[in-house]
Amino acid sequence: MKRALGVLASLLLALAVVLPLQAQAGRSCEQVKPSPGLIVRGMQLAERTSQQLDASGARVVLLARAGQDLSKYGLRYSHLGIAYKTDEGPWRVVHKLNQCGTAVAAVYRQGLGEFFLDDLWRYEAAWVVPTPQVQAQLLAALNESPSRIVRLNVAPYSIVSYAWGQKYQQSNQWAIETLAAAMEPATIHSRAQAQAWMQFKGYEPTTLKLGPLTRLGGRVGSANIAFDDHPNEKRFSDRIETVTVDSVFAWMPRAGLGEAPVAFKLQ
Repeated sequence: MKRALGVLASLLLALAVVLPLQAQAGRSCEQVKPSPGLIVRGMQLAERTSQQLDASGARVVLLARAGQDLSKYGLRYSHLGIAYKTDEGPWRVVHKLNQCGTAVAAVYRQGLGEFFLDDLWRYEAAWVVPTPQVQAQLLAALNESPSRIVRLNVAPYSIVSYAWGQKYQQSNQWAIETLAAAMEPATIHSRAQAQAWMQFKGYEPTTLKLGPLTRLGGRVGSANIAFDDHPNEKRFSDRIETVTVDSVFAWMPRAGLGEAPVAFKLQ
């Protein structure tokens, strides 16, 4: 067992890129040192997910994890990334991560092991296989210069950023805006243009019902939660429209951009 844990830890280091210890998204920001058991579970989920993705025949998928319990909002998944199969074989994930305790975030490339490491709420992966055309466009963006895949990334971060705003940008929002830019690289050069494409394709954000006390508590307690980018008429009627994994997964097949979501839960 001890030897197996050593192998898993070595594999984890090989899969992961250099990442600040406090970079998080879609999971809690508590500083939890991964136990051997957590590492094993995370690596098992990564391995089984890799096998499932290989069997799908896809080269690119939208991949989600369940890092937090969002069931009280009617949501199953918390964080979305763009996963792709490398020429060398392993899958990697490009996704946006928030620096815990701050209002800034950046984009990282990681292995599946790192993507599923740490304090997941549920050891479950879910993904949507895009259409061949969408996969080709995303793969082209991923394989070009690093500057292209982060072109629409902005550092200011709010976990409940307004879906149609540009002041902040959360992780799921970056993923879907990047997908839009990949689909129309010659014409989409800004977040506003990406959002216009999303609206044209019928994307509908999730509307969270958050009362004033909840909003006030979130703003005071966390630097990465802000509501001032939401239109007053929506914010003061307790309607917070933001990009969620669940809304993206519902939209992809509806818009003809991908298949129905697939989920795998580690037993």
